[in-house]
Amino acid sequence: MMEVHFELNKTAVTVYCEVQRRLLPMLREDFGLVGAKPGCEIGRCGACMVWLDGEPVNSCLVMAWQLEGRSVTTIEATAVDPASTPVRDALARCGAVQCGYCSAGMVMTMTYLHTRIPRPDAAEAGELMCGNLCRCTGYGGLSRAVAELF
Repeated sequence: MMEVHFELNKTAVTVYCEVQRRLLPMLREDFGLVGAKPGCEIGRCGACMVWLDGEPVNSCLVMAWQLEGRSVTTIEATAVDPASTPVRDALARCGAVQCGYCSAGMVMTMTYLHTRIPRPDAAEAGELMCGNLCRCTGYGGLSRAVAELF
């Protein structure tokens, strides 16, 4: 067992866990934050996307020992963040959401793009978005929303 101190959605937390514990189940089981979804469990689908020190990461790949002294932001924190409003609005306007399973990861990635890379070129946007898979929409609405934002 180890003790890990980190910031979760701007609140200092301490967790006692096994070294090999991953962030995704920790968020869901220990903190009740279920916005990040288990999808592939190997970092390919983006359903579990969070920000680690402000950068998008797949929480299914982050180990407990990697969290010490760091900052984690989940989709739950962005609900009150005005920076995510344009992203959510664009997704809704463009019909980019169906079942909603991938939505949290999409919002996290697109908000990162929208706030930190003001004018990404198509290659940058495509590279960052390629880590978010959607099995329902066929990407038409998602592509329109990305194009509308940038």
